[in-house]
Amino acid sequence: MIEVLVVDDDVRVARVNAAYVGKVPGFRVAAQAHSAAEALRKLAELPRVDLVLMDHYLPDGTGLGAVQEMRRRGHQTDVIMVTAARDVATVQAAMRYGALQYLVKPFAFAGLRAKLEAYARLRRTLDGGGEAEQAEVDRIFGALAAPTEPGLPKGHSPTTAELVRQSLMHADGPLSAQEIAERTGVSRQTAQRYLKLLERTGRATLTLKYGDAGRPEHRYVWATRA
Repeated sequence: MIEVLVVDDDVRVARVNAAYVGKVPGFRVAAQAHSAAEALRKLAELPRVDLVLMDHYLPDGTGLGAVQEMRRRGHQTDVIMVTAARDVATVQAAMRYGALQYLVKPFAFAGLRAKLEAYARLRRTLDGGGEAEQAEVDRIFGALAAPTEPGLPKGHSPTTAELVRQSLMHADGPLSAQEIAERTGVSRQTAQRYLKLLERTGRATLTLKYGDAGRPEHRYVWATRA
């Protein structure tokens, strides 16, 4: 079993993420922590932690700061960042500090499962040990790549598609591309592109909102709500 430490400042979110982890075969939650200090203490106390799901915004610092301190103390535990931080600087820093994956909130179970399954593939690939030819090196690095969502056109991100889908599914009514952009943090143009994709595949329905003048506003609703 792969032992996982779930770190999130929100107790409820930590419980949800822990429940998600428990649903993926081969993974088990070793403990939960809600601050950087508690995460470091759990790492020192627990007999084994293979993977840390690390939030970035913590009450006593940042997740990346905690990862730096982990490395300073000699903990080589693998890390997947699970956070609402989506700025490029934070993503780059996570890569430099050795995070293997980066999952942007909000996400559904499928999003986390894909990251965990990719991590499990990596561990299986590395279990053989020994030396590696270039083909084997390529396979090791490729093991971290989550499979592309079936039917997703080239140039579309599964993570962004999931963000837009979740926002639309949990909306109380029709949303415009601008409203989706504000909820997900992507640009209005990107939101519009993914909304059109959902419409073409029958998952969303387009409605028109007419104002006093000008072109009608395009608004989208999840198909089951239409």
